[in-house]
Amino acid sequence: MKILAIIGSGELGQQIANFAINDNHYKEIVFFDDFTEEKVVNGYPVLGKSNQVKSEYEKDSFDELIIAIGYKHIAARKSFFERFKGIIPFGSVVHSTSHVDSTARLGEGIVVYPMCIIDANVDVKDNVLLNIGTSIAHDTVIQQHCFLSPRVAIAGFVKVGECTILGINCTIIDNVEIIKNTQIGAGAVVIKDIVESGLYVGNPVRYIRANDSI
Repeated sequence: MKILAIIGSGELGQQIANFAINDNHYKEIVFFDDFTEEKVVNGYPVLGKSNQVKSEYEKDSFDELIIAIGYKHIAARKSFFERFKGIIPFGSVVHSTSHVDSTARLGEGIVVYPMCIIDANVDVKDNVLLNIGTSIAHDTVIQQHCFLSPRVAIAGFVKVGECTILGINCTIIDNVEIIKNTQIGAGAVVIKDIVESGLYVGNPVRYIRANDSI
């Protein structure tokens, strides 16, 4: 089995490490983190900062890479992925309790938490995270670098633009398109296309403001 490197040793990185090891996807975990001086986090070694990722890969310190940057820093999540794409192989962690239809397509650097459903002909692009209990119905497309919170429910034929954040328990009805760089708040309900980037909340959703986190 392979060694997985994770950029980000905070709570998100530790969760992904736990799934990667305990669900038997990787044999070892190493971290890289620009914001800690710790040498070990939750039992896993921190090999250095992000500027050391390439050199450590060239030393065979790890085999594959995943970005564990959360929704508050979605632009950094995208930046790290693009920085290493084509240079270092990206791994994936799809929890064994999740259902992924045989016709679904998953990109590089994907993390799928427990109890998710990815239905027929769903296309999840690179560097997307699906948190616990997320459900994506048939023929939906999730573009790159999106972050889906727990129990997001997406109906069929939906298109979600890149760098979009979907809050916990939000619902998106069928045949809706959401423009990139959008944030949907917790429990919100999207019933029509969103054509202007920003933060949306409520049932049905209403525009609040530009999204400062993207």
